[in-house]
Amino acid sequence: MDSVPDGVVQHILSMLSNVRDVAACACVCRRWREHVPYLPALFFPRNAFDAAAVGGGAADEAIGRMVAAVARLRELVIYCPFSLARLPGWLSMRSASLRVLELRMDAAADKEALDAGYLDCIALATGLEELRLWGVLLTSAPAWGPLQGLRVLEIVGAPLRDTAVTELLAACPNLTDLSLLGCDCSGEVSFSLSMLQRCRLDFLGGGNCSLLLAAPRLQSLEAQGFTWISLQGGHSLRRLSIAKSTGRVYTVDTGKLPDLEFLSLRGVQWSWAAVSSVLQCASQVKHLVMKIEFCGEFDLLQPFPEVDLVDFFNSHPRLRKFEIHGAMFAALCQRNSLKNLDSRFTIPCLEELLITVRSPLNAEQKLSTLESLVKYSVNLQAMVIRISQMKNCHDAADDFFEEICKFKYTNYKKVQIE
Repeated sequence: MDSVPDGVVQHILSMLSNVRDVAACACVCRRWREHVPYLPALFFPRNAFDAAAVGGGAADEAIGRMVAAVARLRELVIYCPFSLARLPGWLSMRSASLRVLELRMDAAADKEALDAGYLDCIALATGLEELRLWGVLLTSAPAWGPLQGLRVLEIVGAPLRDTAVTELLAACPNLTDLSLLGCDCSGEVSFSLSMLQRCRLDFLGGGNCSLLLAAPRLQSLEAQGFTWISLQGGHSLRRLSIAKSTGRVYTVDTGKLPDLEFLSLRGVQWSWAAVSSVLQCASQVKHLVMKIEFCGEFDLLQPFPEVDLVDFFNSHPRLRKFEIHGAMFAALCQRNSLKNLDSRFTIPCLEELLITVRSPLNAEQKLSTLESLVKYSVNLQAMVIRISQMKNCHDAADDFFEEICKFKYTNYKKVQIE
């Protein structure tokens, strides 16, 4: 190794970030130790220190020594327990060079200080570009001021207050990527970010929470847990996923979505007005996932209304992949769903179909719809019929399976059953 140039040694050691590996390499020889200040990243895993070191303060001292030793530190990740009171000192030491910061606040040794303003010290790292926080408590917004350089913000597993979210995001005006995952919040989450391109919002609980978002450059939005959604400036949106595992979705207002390629709608209950509004705005979608159990207002669970098959596919001419859950498929299989069908009708772009069937009722209409989809989808390559949670309580289920198997046999090159 003595013959290896310093630049090569430095490049090799720069691949290290785990502090255990860094400490081991620093003990090899003085030459290797002299390259520690040029490391770009430090990662403190959960098991970086034993319990005695954490309790006695030795862990904080070790973190401080290593942060002080790395003069050009760009990325600092701390998953192990640490004292929040020492965090301001570490950040101020490397405020000029630090660009990426990730902290597991749920591992902090002094958790009682989580809401005592210790997040304010993040403002010391004025050059931050990426910030990830786990297990914080955001009942009030931290005093960050404008973090003009921050591009990526991710917060995981945090109790939030809606006003705190609004104020926090106002302090990060140039975000391009925002993720609030596994967070607990109610009320109205409202913010405007002119540079935002990708947004993931995963809110827990069955309460009513509304989202008002203005983001003219937004390309991807995943929203989970909202009852009312309003999106302004979604003309650049390419991927949209809306879900609510408990409770209801009442309103979704997105405006026209001319560039949308992927749309996923999931949940137990949506109002039909919300469903039809999104489908009308997403007329150019290429991949559509419909997995909604029921429609209806308030606590009244209702099936989907009839959906005219011809009108639906004429309204979505670029659809290539369609994943239909039982409720939407049943809506396409009503008595009048095929009334406008004629020999001139075609489904020009559809290539893949995944249909989930949960009931043997209306078997004749369902089979007629399946046959029509195969017949008029001129570019269809694969149709998967997924039988899910169907109760075999009467002869109708047996008859349905028999007819489905005949249908598969007739169209064996395209159709398969799961």
